[in-house]
Amino acid sequence: MARPRAFDTGLAVERAMDLFRRQGYHATPLPLLTARLGIGSGSLYAAFGSKDGLYAQALERYCAALVADLARLTEADTDIRTALRALLLTLVADDVADPERGCLLVNAATERAAHDATVAQVRVTMAAVEAVLTDALERAAERGELGAGRCPVELARFLVTFVQGLHVMGNARADRVFLEGAVSGALRVLD
Repeated sequence: MARPRAFDTGLAVERAMDLFRRQGYHATPLPLLTARLGIGSGSLYAAFGSKDGLYAQALERYCAALVADLARLTEADTDIRTALRALLLTLVADDVADPERGCLLVNAATERAAHDATVAQVRVTMAAVEAVLTDALERAAERGELGAGRCPVELARFLVTFVQGLHVMGNARADRVFLEGAVSGALRVLD
């Protein structure tokens, strides 16, 4: 009979997600990973199949939370400019406060571009983020909050790209003034 797991797999995925965000996949060796999770390599393999299996679960959880948080923020009864400004400035504040934490989605897209399953997860997530933003921008257009002729799909794609660039600049240690100026400039596309 198999022994029950002596650790919380959900907590292990959360801790691994934070470690992968900070260090990346390749710079996180198995001994460091198991030490931070407080488990042996045998337990990791039994629960997740491999380091790659754990990474896949961490990325999936990160992506699901990202899309859910964005949906929650954009579904509020706030005008789109206020909602987007709040979202983008929160990202800026988070990146400035802890630039080493990074964005797991940016890390996955750049570090694991040759890994098909990772690329697929990134693409699915980017499409989901685009869909959430498009819905919000379509509602904003109906309320007259967008400039004439603005296309919600194009704006959503711009914002998806801008957010990833914002994270990259945060990783590069751009200061708050620079990043907030970029946010102000980006929001002008709604005019």
